[in-house]
Amino acid sequence: MALGQEPRMTQPTGRQDGGEVYAAMIAKTRALLPRLGERAARTEELRRLPPETEKDLHDAGLFRMLQPARIGGAELDYVALVDCAELLGHADASVAWNLANLASHHWMLGMFEQKAQDLVWGSDPDALIASSFIFPAGRATRVAGGYRLHGSWPFSSGVASCEWNMLASVVYSEDEADGIEYRIFLLPKGDYTVLDTWNVAGLRGTGSCDVEVRDAFVADYMTVAVGDLSGGPTPGSKVNPNPLYALPVFSLFPYVLSGVALGNAQACLDDYTEVARHRISTYNRAKLSDFQSTQIKIAEASAKIDAARLIMRSACLDAMTDARRGHIPDMATKTRYRRDGSFSVNLCTDSVSMLFAASGARGLFTSGMLQRQFRDAHAINSHLAFNFDAAGTNYGRVALGLPSENLTL
Repeated sequence: MALGQEPRMTQPTGRQDGGEVYAAMIAKTRALLPRLGERAARTEELRRLPPETEKDLHDAGLFRMLQPARIGGAELDYVALVDCAELLGHADASVAWNLANLASHHWMLGMFEQKAQDLVWGSDPDALIASSFIFPAGRATRVAGGYRLHGSWPFSSGVASCEWNMLASVVYSEDEADGIEYRIFLLPKGDYTVLDTWNVAGLRGTGSCDVEVRDAFVADYMTVAVGDLSGGPTPGSKVNPNPLYALPVFSLFPYVLSGVALGNAQACLDDYTEVARHRISTYNRAKLSDFQSTQIKIAEASAKIDAARLIMRSACLDAMTDARRGHIPDMATKTRYRRDGSFSVNLCTDSVSMLFAASGARGLFTSGMLQRQFRDAHAINSHLAFNFDAAGTNYGRVALGLPSENLTL
């Protein structure tokens, strides 16, 4: 989506004013881009979002785009997450990454029991929630009234800005016959320690530090089983009946962040095209725009980016349509969502890599945006949700009649 284009939500929301709210959200997002772009270097230097950027995102209501309307949130359709992240990704992928991550946790909290929602939002509806959904990183055991939790989780994006954290863990039982359970635990920041580990090459401004928990008690109502998030009614459905809160969370997990890759790739293409339109070759004074290779690369990159956008948005819109019908997708559909989420981001990464290579030595200068777009593209692609080998293997297994290996689906 070039900046001159406007994304279209073909099914706005269950709200009568959904289309208007969505259009206003897109306009507010677009208005932030110039100042976010100006701050990009400082964001990387800080290794987290600058306070003024957090304030801008709060003031625009972007963190609350998927929050229930009863709390004052926008309660937009899931596809808004892709669209807003794409726009922000034009200016700074780190900002887009944190916005998408933290906004999605308002959506997920809407699926917890009402008591958990009231505890978080009752005191501050703007409270931000970080996460780490790496289940083997934690160990939980059942105790009276809840669980004891401990572990060390990496990649908790935006954690320095947050008052809460959703941490995934395996629940073990002394009785081996009970097996293990995957569950998500919601903790206040006083129950975990943030470790300053985020020294990286890409997505430097996301502050995705490690967090550590040492034997914290988590009440039952502050947890949710992954099995309750696989599609259909959730513990929060009584107070949040919108089908948005009945989507299969981990099947659609790639689309929380896929829009970031899309915006970053589109910005890279826009920049490359603008430079090629005016640039003269250093060696023979020929115009780059006259080179057939330049023209072909622009065509190929734009085709991949447009295809990625169509894949991402279609998956989100289809999932909302199913949820409105009360239909829970089967395993073939869930693995297809994961396959398409990773494939579409891979298309974006391929585009950025191709344009970076085509830019020659120009891309090496740290003063330019191209080197950051390249680093961010590959940092995004390193997320497990975008590992096509993993997503493709599981899709192929299910297509061949074998059981899914992804226990979160």
